[in-house]
Amino acid sequence: MKRILMLGVLLAAICVSGYAQKKPYKVVFYNLENFFDTQNDPDVLDDEFTPDGPKKWTQDKYNKKLTNIEKVFFDIAAINKDYPAVIGVCEVENRNVLEDIVATEKLAPANYRIVHYDSPEARGVDAAFIYRPDVLKLEGSKAIRTVIPSLPDFKTRDIVAMWGKIEGEDFLFMVAHWPSRLGGKEASEFKRIAVGHQMRQIADSVRALRPATKVVMMGDFNDDPIDSSISGADGIGAKVKVKEVQPADYYAPYAALLKAGYGTLAYGDAWNIFDNIVVSGNLLDGEKGKLQILKAEKSKFYGNIFKRHYMIQKEGQYKGYPLRTFVGNNFQGGFSDHFPVYIYIGK
Repeated sequence: MKRILMLGVLLAAICVSGYAQKKPYKVVFYNLENFFDTQNDPDVLDDEFTPDGPKKWTQDKYNKKLTNIEKVFFDIAAINKDYPAVIGVCEVENRNVLEDIVATEKLAPANYRIVHYDSPEARGVDAAFIYRPDVLKLEGSKAIRTVIPSLPDFKTRDIVAMWGKIEGEDFLFMVAHWPSRLGGKEASEFKRIAVGHQMRQIADSVRALRPATKVVMMGDFNDDPIDSSISGADGIGAKVKVKEVQPADYYAPYAALLKAGYGTLAYGDAWNIFDNIVVSGNLLDGEKGKLQILKAEKSKFYGNIFKRHYMIQKEGQYKGYPLRTFVGNNFQGGFSDHFPVYIYIGK
């Protein structure tokens, strides 16, 4: 009973704070690691995540995953008692899963809306947004097919874009899940460079029409922020040092965290930051009195990684790694093989 009362108090505090005190806004990205529903869709390769599949993906397991994701987003909200304004996700099967997330008891008070499109990815997993309509006044959204010029028949997750106004200022958000490192980092790098370049072109074209537009690109880029796809001239071309950023540029805040030894996922006992948020330079060095990217209180970084003890594997081969849903076909009851990332935007 005491726990229920405490939860009610916290929910009330977030609801009041979230709508009376809207700044600074949190913008979050989270790879949800194969969040499928339990239904067999004949149009995609989702048999693995069905009750009869090798993972025995039952409703009980689905509900456990749903509760875990609810907890992460609610605990991110609790940091400053304000629901995130925008949350980008990837590895979600369909809109039904997103509707279940936003309808959970702890997230329902945020009144989240969904931007989702089915992409041509063979397994049927997509990138998507949920957002608070009291913060972002949505004007439009679009799924943009990912293009690899040298592989015209290549099919992967779409780039999902949405645009609108926050406090009267123009914003463009993009979320994507870039091609993997299958075949090796170097051999597959050209694919990620191509998608980075495509996202840069989309952002530049919007800013050519509306120069004051503030851009936030996010996603699982399957590359670190210092790799060519993000910081190289042929990719996004984002700057990694604050002093070098001009308003027309793009800035990769997670390069500083990578240099300091932080990570969002681990492989072979090495940490990477594949979960990235890149912002336009006018969010870092814009007009006074306008919305800007902000550092968290007592932090020297513009980027943040959300990592709590309950999200970490406590024993075994993957001790210290993110606590994932499955290892092979063995259900771990965890969250994701990635940690979420977030930034603050305010005045």
